[in-house]
Amino acid sequence: MKPDATAKSAPRPDQPGGQQAHAELDHESRLHESDHEDLRLWLRLLTCTNLIETAIRADLRAEFACTLPRFDLMAQLYRHPGGLKMGELSRRLMVTGGNVTGIADQLVKEGLVLRETHADDRRAFLLKLTATGRRSFAKMAARHEQWVGKLFGGLTDPERHALFGLLGRLKTTLKESTP
Repeated sequence: MKPDATAKSAPRPDQPGGQQAHAELDHESRLHESDHEDLRLWLRLLTCTNLIETAIRADLRAEFACTLPRFDLMAQLYRHPGGLKMGELSRRLMVTGGNVTGIADQLVKEGLVLRETHADDRRAFLLKLTATGRRSFAKMAARHEQWVGKLFGGLTDPERHALFGLLGRLKTTLKESTP
């Protein structure tokens, strides 16, 4: 199968109009026609993920002066109004406890998060969004949903459903084939 034009037409920093940031995110620009289709597919997924994440990071920063890790931590707390232990947040976000602590410290200082001693384990801390934190996150989440919708706006409803189904199938086969 031949690679499509998208892989060949990606902006390059050495071409007129090329943008360094987009070239770095476009892993497909390194491909050759002889590369295996599975490799091309993997790099296409990686490129799409990087482009989406970069756009969301920029929007969060521009509109809310917020980082993606901070948004993700607040999202977890928003979904769990009773709060989460620091260790549970670390596991859910797939980052170290130190990362969670640094973000949590800043959110506590800003009055967006409360840090309480856990009722059942006095060595553990529970994090909860304050009322102000819940309102702040709700605004960010609403805009986030709009941004994501815009990013996927070039696809028709049937295309989005098909892509979602295919990626779900891929996720299932990956989970079955990895230890």
